[in-house]
Amino acid sequence: MLRQSLVLFGLLVLAGCAQVPDEKIDERDTLQSFNRPMYDFNMDVLDAYVLRPVAVGYVAVTPTPVRRSIVNFTGNISAPTDVINATLQGKAGNAGVSLARFLVNSTVGIFGLFDVATSLGLNIVDEDFGQTLGVWGIGDGAYLMLPGMGPSTARNLTGDVVDSFVLPKIALTTPQTVLVFALKAVEARASLIPQESLLNESLDPYIFMKDIYFQRQLYELYDGNPPVEKEPEDFDEDFLESL
Repeated sequence: MLRQSLVLFGLLVLAGCAQVPDEKIDERDTLQSFNRPMYDFNMDVLDAYVLRPVAVGYVAVTPTPVRRSIVNFTGNISAPTDVINATLQGKAGNAGVSLARFLVNSTVGIFGLFDVATSLGLNIVDEDFGQTLGVWGIGDGAYLMLPGMGPSTARNLTGDVVDSFVLPKIALTTPQTVLVFALKAVEARASLIPQESLLNESLDPYIFMKDIYFQRQLYELYDGNPPVEKEPEDFDEDFLESL
């Protein structure tokens, strides 16, 4: 399943001060002439007129327990992806945890509606094929601002496509796939409403989001422990661990 843009939009809470636009050419962002207009379209049109209003309405009418079950269910579908990628990265322990989570939550947790596994000490281990490629030494490639999806890189886009061919996600019909994607996107956007001011107050929201995106990729690649020399000054470990 492709990662939705507005999950990544949540990365804006990782920095607490405004960003000053960088005058230098960003070698990561060689497609900026395409990416900036696409960012404006995503935020000024899709988010402003579609996703945010839907998210506000969703919060207003959906009880918290129901929202939690939706998050649990959609997350449980991705657990086999975590198992496979943890295995490919040589992380046998993480693979075992993700497999146990899937089995417990799919049975005792009633198809993943309830996160019983976490209460048993089996915490979420998020692994994807983009991370796997990074562990194998493949670089990020060009930074991409995708229409309707938001920040990505050539490596992570490739990883998302590969991850979409993992059971049980591949067994979903097209309408079911769209529904799961929509539920994830709306829930993610709803959870970020209190944090909007941080992005809006930055001097260049485009650069702000890009920098936070790469911080998150670094965090995930090193399982929350990036090399000290690469760790940003405003690195918020507690928040990142909650993603």
